Amino acid sequence: MRVFELTQELIDIESITPNEGAVGDFLYETLAALARAANGDIERMPVEPGRDNIFVRFGRPKVVLSTHMDTVPPFIASSETDDAIWGRGACDTKGIIAAMIVAAEQLLARERRDFGLLFVVGEERNSAGAFYAARNPRGSQFLINGEPTENRLALGSKGVLRYEIVGHGRMAHSAYPHLGESAIEKLLSALDRIRRIPFPSHPVLGPTTLNIGTIAGGLAPNVIPDHAAAELLIRVVGDPTPVRTAIASAAAPDAEAVETLFIPAVHLEALDGFETTTVAFTTDIPAFNGAWGRPFLLGPGTIHVAHTTDEHVLKADLVRAVDLYASLVERLSA
Repeated sequence: MRVFELTQELIDIESITPNEGAVGDFLYETLAALARAANGDIERMPVEPGRDNIFVRFGRPKVVLSTHMDTVPPFIASSETDDAIWGRGACDTKGIIAAMIVAAEQLLARERRDFGLLFVVGEERNSAGAFYAARNPRGSQFLINGEPTENRLALGSKGVLRYEIVGHGRMAHSAYPHLGESAIEKLLSALDRIRRIPFPSHPVLGPTTLNIGTIAGGLAPNVIPDHAAAELLIRVVGDPTPVRTAIASAAAPDAEAVETLFIPAVHLEALDGFETTTVAFTTDIPAFNGAWGRPFLLGPGTIHVAHTTDEHVLKADLVRAVDLYASLVERLSA
């Protein structure tokens, strides 16, 4: 089936952020052919040199199907089993792109001319493509964002607070520790207090979660370290103010808490007849900020295998997603 073949073609084009140029060219050529056949309009949206969003419209788009074209490292070529397609981006989000394109082909065969497709760069790093698109809307009323939600409409997604926790000390010979101050010991004390923070929970999105992702510091075992730092990522479920206050208080006086990124939690809508879920990951939806219309979130595959060496998407889920995307466009257009 075309959706399987297209998924594998897309997986086999390496597009690790920020290297989306080749997959962008492939999507432009594919969608340009579709636009010529169906009297549509296609454009590149230049986000950065060599990095373009790709947008195609058919008529005046009321609904836009959108997802990102970049992936996390490392590149993993496609493979196929009887029931699944494997490889980097299989579910996040090359299979989703393929399902959206095939859904568009079906909608065009039914003479629909009121929707569009938007594929953006940079979601895996900083949502650069979505931020650019938000500054350049095209008049749509609804945005269907694609991420692996097991083909269920997400009622919401958690937000993100990212911090660098920095400890400063004074260098000295390790034989005379009293002459120095260990930045690593200060950092560890701060991290221990941060881990004990009673973070808030939400009745729909669930608990706020904390991940200490990286720790670095020191020069050698026989040197008292004068610098150490850790990177934290907190999945927030509501107002970030109490979390910010708690992090700053727990870090002090041993370390400094430097906020490096904030993306708010998102609450989304349900539709009759569609199964629902909630997700803990973050999407491009906050970056779009409503500029492309009321957002919905749905896609084939499970996030539990995304970003892993076992990334795959079930073929049955891809086929189901084609029908769901076409149905959503028709439902929202009406």
